[in-house]
Amino acid sequence: MFNNRWFSICSIAGIFMGMHSCVPGKEEKAVMQLTSTAMGHTLHHNGVFSKDGHWIVFDGRNQDTRIGETGMIGMVHLHTHEEKTIYQTQNATPYGPGVGAASFSPVINRVLFIHGLVDAGKEQPYDISRRTGVAVDLEQPFRPVFMDARDMTAPYIPGSLRGGTHSHCWSGDGRLISFTYNDALIAPELRTVGVMLDGGRPVLVDTASGNNSGLYFAAVIAEVVPLPKPGSDNISKAFDECWVGTSGYTNASGQRIAYAIAFQGNTRNRRGETVTEIFIADLDPAEIVKDTAATGTCGERPHVPNGVRVRRATRTEKGLSQVRHWLRSSPDGRFIYALAPDDTGIAQVVRCTVNNGQVSYMTHNTTPVDYSFNLNPGGTHIAYVTDNNVYLLDLLANKSRQVTFNKPDDPKVAGAPSFSPDGRMLVFNQYRPQEGQLWLQVMAVALH
Repeated sequence: MFNNRWFSICSIAGIFMGMHSCVPGKEEKAVMQLTSTAMGHTLHHNGVFSKDGHWIVFDGRNQDTRIGETGMIGMVHLHTHEEKTIYQTQNATPYGPGVGAASFSPVINRVLFIHGLVDAGKEQPYDISRRTGVAVDLEQPFRPVFMDARDMTAPYIPGSLRGGTHSHCWSGDGRLISFTYNDALIAPELRTVGVMLDGGRPVLVDTASGNNSGLYFAAVIAEVVPLPKPGSDNISKAFDECWVGTSGYTNASGQRIAYAIAFQGNTRNRRGETVTEIFIADLDPAEIVKDTAATGTCGERPHVPNGVRVRRATRTEKGLSQVRHWLRSSPDGRFIYALAPDDTGIAQVVRCTVNNGQVSYMTHNTTPVDYSFNLNPGGTHIAYVTDNNVYLLDLLANKSRQVTFNKPDDPKVAGAPSFSPDGRMLVFNQYRPQEGQLWLQVMAVALH
């Protein structure tokens, strides 16, 4: 179906008008189907639009958990519906290498995605600790640029890691990249969060199996332990993060922090129960790169380097929701948005004030938010999915309105809706019938 050359498919927009509305008196907007090929088109939970807003990047998965079996990264034009393949793995097998979770840089025509190790096979398949970040420039499709270095041979090269990076997210200026990380050698189940950045030169490692050099210097930013002390700020898992502000934030002391990451951290309360809280890591990129010892030695996990200061932002009774989601920040960095259970256990959108940890409920739905969500560029609206429909939350009026009008038994809306850079369009994934199967397609709806 796809080969290692650019291809074009000019599809006709499918207009799907729902047959019912649960909001009486509201006129339904037309939903356009942008992709049309009989394959999966999975959108990442962030950064799916090119900087000019014309292209939307996707991977070839038809199910969220099938990265290891997926071999292509593509994109579709918002207006012409032309599809292009920009990367294809060589020798794809059910065991890997696998690619997925693609996002555009906010400043250049570069796409970043998860890439399984090139030596993947039945004995060593794609896995949480066997993957890395790879980029492709649109001007040079199919030419992978390995972003983070993986070094499994001690002594370890400074700036390298020895596991798997995942769910990469660009900072607002495109200079830094956050990710989640699982070490391959020491306690692979202990997930943490990391950052990569330009260290002035590539991180070069030897060519042993499982190794790859990387363009950027990488480090972890959160210490994790197997059994946190009850009532402490110890974390057993750091995960599903976001950048704080598009250009940082101002802390409680009035100091401007250019780079900071908010992440979810699993703590234990005094009863020994796991509670997920929000943590903030302030970053000093220059100091991170200087701390070459943080890479660690044989028998150690990577250490948190100098230049990282972590603090706990929230102290709540119930913590965040167990519904999978990534944190989101207001553009000015004042607020972090998350999902948390209400008194009946339903996942709602909440807002956390970064400098004092105060948490406020922003939605009061009767059905749970399904997955991650996104803010528009102005920080005034949130798009989310509940009850098989996309909703738009007005943060100024604190009201939601329904954008799509699917029945519960209609083909499933999946993943996180994303705004175009101008905030005028929403794109999302929905299964559509074709050739006797349901394929995950990219859908769009105009908001203005």
